Amino acid sequence: MSPAMTAQSKARLLQQLAELRREHFNLRMQLQLKQLAKPSELRRVRHEVARVLTKLNAGDTQ
Repeated sequence: MSPAMTAQSKARLLQQLAELRREHFNLRMQLQLKQLAKPSELRRVRHEVARVLTKLNAGDTQ
């Protein structure tokens, strides 16, 4: 991890990742049940997951 990224921020990112994955799962279930009002939400959440993973992995390489 870079010096700017503390253990607290890493824990916060991991918590955010878990929440986003839960949200993505729920959206996928809604899609299968034909209850999803805004399909673009799936894409938004998937991109948010990628952003969080990028931030987490960027700290590991330095």
